Amino acid sequence: MRAATIHTISCSLGLALFAPVAAPSGRAEDSLPPPPARLTAEQDHQRIMGLLNITSLRNGANGMNPLATNAANTDESKANPFPNLPDPLTLKDGRKVTTAALWWEQRRPEIVEDFDREIYGRVPARMSSVTWKATSTNNGVSGNIPILTKTLVGHVDNSAYTNITVDIALTLTLPANATGPSPVMIVFGAGGGGFGGAFGGGFGGGLGGPARGGRGGPGDTNGLGATNGFGRGGFGGGAPGGTNAPIRRGGGFGGGFGGGGPDWHQTALSNGWGYASLSTGSIQADNGAGLTEGIIGLVNKGQPRKVDDWGVLRAWAWGASRALDYLETDQAVNAKAVGLEGHSRWGKATLVAMAYDPRFAIAYVSSSGEGGAKLHRRNWGELVENVAGTGEYHWMAGNFLKYAGPLTWNDLPVDSHELVALCAPRPVFISSGSTNGDSWVDAKGMFLAAAGAGPVYKLLGKKDMGTAEFPPMETPLMDGEVAFRQHSGGHTDIPNWPTFLQFASRYIQGPALAPPKAANAGAP
Repeated sequence: MRAATIHTISCSLGLALFAPVAAPSGRAEDSLPPPPARLTAEQDHQRIMGLLNITSLRNGANGMNPLATNAANTDESKANPFPNLPDPLTLKDGRKVTTAALWWEQRRPEIVEDFDREIYGRVPARMSSVTWKATSTNNGVSGNIPILTKTLVGHVDNSAYTNITVDIALTLTLPANATGPSPVMIVFGAGGGGFGGAFGGGFGGGLGGPARGGRGGPGDTNGLGATNGFGRGGFGGGAPGGTNAPIRRGGGFGGGFGGGGPDWHQTALSNGWGYASLSTGSIQADNGAGLTEGIIGLVNKGQPRKVDDWGVLRAWAWGASRALDYLETDQAVNAKAVGLEGHSRWGKATLVAMAYDPRFAIAYVSSSGEGGAKLHRRNWGELVENVAGTGEYHWMAGNFLKYAGPLTWNDLPVDSHELVALCAPRPVFISSGSTNGDSWVDAKGMFLAAAGAGPVYKLLGKKDMGTAEFPPMETPLMDGEVAFRQHSGGHTDIPNWPTFLQFASRYIQGPALAPPKAANAGAP
C-alpha cells in the first residue's frame, strides 16, 4: 500500500515544517512515526532547567552598555576570580601524569568524559551512516590557477525516522594542476543557503531583548554589534564576502586588510592546497528551537534532548568528521593533511572538532571566545552565563546550565586549556582581534588557555608557546605546536590567515603545481 506523502516546506532559518497528508483510519499509514516535537528555544531552555531542578540563572554580561549593572568586564585586575585551573596532568585520584602512556590511557579519557557530560554533550553511540555523492563538478580559475570544484551532498540515513532529512552540504575546491594529492582546509560556514554573505549573513540572533543570560539581545554573542551580530557572521546568505564566505578579499601575503594582494584561498592554491566549505546549517540549525530537527533531532527521533546529550557544537564537529570521511575516499586529497578553520561560533566548533577527532592534522581557531578557547573561569567579555542563556544554550549540553545557576565557574571539572590539550600533539593556532573591536572574545583568556595546554604538548615531546606572558599586539608566538597571535583588526579571521599559513607550512607541504599548458603555436 502506498505510504502517505510527506510535504516538506523550507523556511528561512533552515528549519522544516512537516505536514503529513491524512490517511483513512485503519490503513498502514496510521503507523507513521510522530512528527518532531515543537518547542521554542525558551520552552526547551525552561524544560532543561526543570530537569536540572534549577529555578533561575545569573545574568550574562552586557557588552553594549558599560553603565549597566552587569556590564562586561574589561578590567584585567578583576578578570581572574578563580586563578587556579584544573591540572591537565593530575589524575582524579591525585596521581601525577608523568608519561605519555598515562596521558593516553587514563588522563585524557577522564578529561573527555568531563567535557562529554558537562560541557558539549555526548554523541550517541550508534549514529546513522552518511552516503556522499557529487552533485556537480566544475572547472574554473582562481587568479591564474586552474581549479576543480565539486559540490557534494552527504545524505544521512533516516530510515529509522523518516520525518527528518539531513543532507550535509560541502563544496571542495582543489588546484586542478596539482602533481599529487592536496592538503585541504575545511572551513566552517553558515546555513544551508550559502556561506556567509556580503553583510556577514544576516542579523545573527537579532534583537531579542536585554542581555539577560545571553538571550539574543544587545550585548549577547548573537546580538547586534556583538560577537556574531550584524555584519559579523550570522546566518548564511548567498553573496561572497562574509566572514566565512568562500572568497575573502585582502589579507593575503602582501595584501594586508583589503590591500589588493592574493586572498588566502589563492595563496593556499598556489602552494598546492585545496579548501572545502562546510555548511553547518545543513547539519544542525543554530538555535534552540531546532534541537528536535537536524542531526540531533534525527537520532532522537524528533524528541527533546537529555541533559547530557550533544549540543550544536558537537553536531557541527560530527559533520566535519563526516566530511573528512569523504575526503579520505578522494584520491586527489591528502587525507592525512586535512585541517580545520572557523571564526567566532565556528571557531568554537573548530576547536571541538580538533579535540575529538585525531584525524584532523591542524586547526586555525579564530576568535572563539566563551565556549571555545577562552577560559570559562575568566571574567572578561562573554561569560558562562551568556552561553547558558536561551540565545546560545543550544551549543552546549544541558548540564552546562548548572554552572550559571546553583554552581559557579570554579565548579566546572575542566576548563578550556584542557580542550586545547586534547588536540595535542597536533598543531593548533589560536587567533584573536584587538581589544578595540574583539574584546567580547577575551584574547588574553584564549592565550592563557593555549599556555595552559603547554605541559601536555611538552609531555608528548612537542613545544609549547615558550611563555606565559601575554604578548604585544601583532606578535606571533609560533615556535611550538600550540601558537597564538592577536591581530590589530576587529572581529575577523582575515588578518591572521597569512600567519596561520606560514605556521601550517612547517607541518604540511602541498604538491608542486604543473606549469600551465602552452598555447598552440599555430593558434590564430
